[in-house]
Amino acid sequence: MRILHILDHSAPLQSGYVSRTLAILKQQRNLGWETAHLTGPKHPATPMPSEMAEGLLFHRTPASWSRLTRIPLCDPLLVVSALKKQLLQLARTWQPDILHAHSPLLNGLAALAVGRALQLPVLYEVRAFWEDAAASHGTAHPNGPRYHLTRRLETYVMQKADAVTVICDGLRQELITRGIAPHKITTIPNAVALERFAPQPPTIASPWPTIDTTGRTVLGYIGSFYSYEGLALLLEALPAIRARHPDILLVLVGGGPEEQPLRQMVKQLGLESTVHFTGRLPPECMPACHAHMDLMLFPRLPMRLTHLVTPLKPLEAMASRRLVVASDVGGHQELISHGQTGFLFPAGQGQALAATVNSLLDQRAQWEPILENALRFVRSERTWSASVARYQPVYARLAPMAQRSPDPILEGSSS
Repeated sequence: MRILHILDHSAPLQSGYVSRTLAILKQQRNLGWETAHLTGPKHPATPMPSEMAEGLLFHRTPASWSRLTRIPLCDPLLVVSALKKQLLQLARTWQPDILHAHSPLLNGLAALAVGRALQLPVLYEVRAFWEDAAASHGTAHPNGPRYHLTRRLETYVMQKADAVTVICDGLRQELITRGIAPHKITTIPNAVALERFAPQPPTIASPWPTIDTTGRTVLGYIGSFYSYEGLALLLEALPAIRARHPDILLVLVGGGPEEQPLRQMVKQLGLESTVHFTGRLPPECMPACHAHMDLMLFPRLPMRLTHLVTPLKPLEAMASRRLVVASDVGGHQELISHGQTGFLFPAGQGQALAATVNSLLDQRAQWEPILENALRFVRSERTWSASVARYQPVYARLAPMAQRSPDPILEGSSS
């Protein structure tokens, strides 16, 4: 079976989106499926039409430079047009059985056009609603025209696609409220590569040798620095934690648009000796990061994005036998059973976060069964082999639909 994946961006970039993509592609190849991979023009420009990364060949779509990009709504149209042209060429050459477009919706629109032209089935994978991400980043107003247009277009893509997959039940329920038939939706949850995140001994070399953790309790966060991650709330809670446990350190691994405001906040709160920023570290450093953290904190703020979407990082922490403390947003509740596999606190409440962390640090002897439960949950329910296997019945249903008979209208317009 041949699957052509259409992606927003890919390795060698680092993001949760890339981590999921790599896990899917490698596991699909383990299952004996052939895969090809095309990124859209939003992926950073490269001088070559294709690029090897993580042992996989990624075809690139060159960006379309035009004065029209300055006109509202023209830039997305140019993105779809450029991607459609590149996808049509690759699909004709490679002859896939299925077009598998991963959100955002621009990839879905291009895939639908090419799918109609070549009579190929289209699977659309929803990883998040990008209008909600734009609203959380402040680039779109949640009640503005751009937000509502994006929402309607994505619903259109889901309606027209031959099948839809989502990464969690929160997204599945949202799709059903939009009128997408439940039988059309398959959940392919986020998971963990157990071989990469096996628990490591504390004697493993530190990934941040300039930070002295000797005799200190290390609180950790690994991920992107976006406002919805709640890192400002974590810094606000830190003085109350330090007052009770003066030996703590907070290590923040990653980066993003909130890094400079967070650094400024650390100075304002006088936490320079307590909070350390490591910057972005390569994926191979993550197991060592986990091994040198006692508690891992994920204080996501309550909003549509965090209620609907499950993150990857808490699962990786659980697989590494790290105790997880997370806000009780919907995405976390799908991963963590409070008091059984980790601990949840009321989202957006810094005092509750501080109280939860202080209580756990006072009762370290009680962590062991929680760590074992979390590891057992990941091993039994959240491996990539089990997750990616869920594509098999979806692909099996779609593959016979492939006809590969080009549409002369689109064929002529793309020459």
